[in-house]
Formats: sequence, structure tokens, C-alpha cells
Amino acid sequence: MVHTTKGIVLRTVSYGENSVIVLLYTELFGLQSYIVNGARTSKKTAAKNNLFQPACILELEVYHNDLKNLQRIKEARWHYLYQDIFFNMPKNMVALFMTELLQKVIRQPEHNPDLFNFIEDAYIQLDKADIKVTAGYPLFFALQLTSFFGFSIRDDYTPVKKILDLREGEFVKHLPQHPHYLEEPASAAISQLLKVMQPFELHHIALPLAVRRELLGSILQFYALHIQDFGVMKSLPVLQEILS
Repeated sequence: MVHTTKGIVLRTVSYGENSVIVLLYTELFGLQSYIVNGARTSKKTAAKNNLFQPACILELEVYHNDLKNLQRIKEARWHYLYQDIFFNMPKNMVALFMTELLQKVIRQPEHNPDLFNFIEDAYIQLDKADIKVTAGYPLFFALQLTSFFGFSIRDDYTPVKKILDLREGEFVKHLPQHPHYLEEPASAAISQLLKVMQPFELHHIALPLAVRRELLGSILQFYALHIQDFGVMKSLPVLQEILS
């Protein structure tokens, strides 16, 4: 049976002599893998293969079978055509960071329209963002994403509770008996970022480069404490260099 759904490209790998396998997060079926035959055989199909770059937001007609691990695409076209992400190096690296993070946290094919809408909007807002918003975007996205996976940081910062316990995801009065925590001013900055509901609000938060780097590293540590086998973010060193 053919279904129409939106899908966001997370990864594309070559398969055989002329095909690719595309990992997509879809609106209807969650995380799915699709084989695209003949994607690398001619200029025409190579141009179509540009649709399957990481972060692309597509409109798809797909064949779906719950009993199969590998699905097929009948038709693919742009749902949202980026104006800036593929041509702006900082935005492109932020998009690749977001895509890698999604691959690490989305592991099952559950249908979750709220998560899909959040991810779709996050990429579109990045495409429209200015320089200042782009610089803080990895922090905003990584913090907001946690709420969909049940381990978000509780924003209960006060002048008394000003130490962020990364293991527990909350602000506390006293230093924890483990090394996974943040003190001021980094903990206060996290509290500020947790209050950001829309990307444009990042304009109101001035964070020096060194602080942004520390915070992003700590947020990824938070992920590693709550997601088994989270591993290392390969895009992080390049992202930090590009946004420096």
C-alpha cells in the first residue's frame, strides 16, 4: 500500500553499484530505512539523489510493510527547499550536528507527530536564523530535544539552588558526590537557555564562545548519562571550529 508522508533525511549510504539506503525520520512511521534503486547511475538520477542529503525535508510516497526492515520509496520531492543551510557553512555544520544527535537518540520506529513537528520546525528556523541565533542554536536544539525522551533538565535554578546536577537533571544547593555537575556562571546560563521557547529569543542571551563550548560539552555529557551507548559526537570538533 502506498502512503504519503513527510520525511527528514538523517543518513544516506551507498548500496551496491548504483543504489542508496536512506535513513529517514518520517511523520507517519517514525524512523525508517528506504532503498532507492538507481540513484547513482546518471546525471538525472544523481540530481534526484541530492534530495537525500542529511537534513532534507521531503514529501514522500512510500510503500510500507510493518514486517520489513527496509522499505521502498515510490516518489520523493522537496517539501521545504532550504534557502541558506546548504550554502552557509556555520548553518550547514549546525544542521549536521542536529542530524547526528537525532541519529543517536531516535532508535525505534515509533510514530511521534509532536517530535516530527519539532524537528521539522527546528531545521526551518535554522534556515531562517541570523548569525547570533545560529551561534546559540546547537544549545537550544539539544536542550529542547531532551523533553521528548524523558530526561530533560528541570529549570528550578535559584540563588540558593545554583549547582546543576547533570545526573539528576536538576539544580541543587550542594555539590553532588559525583563529578557530573555545573557551577555558576555556567549553571545560570543553562537556566537562561531553558527559558528560550523560540530560536529568535536567543538574541537576548549573550554567551561568549568559551561559555558556549563548555555548555554544549556539558549538555552532551547530560545525554551520555541518560542514553545508553550514546558515544562521541563526531561533528562536535568541526562545529566548534566553524562557530569560533
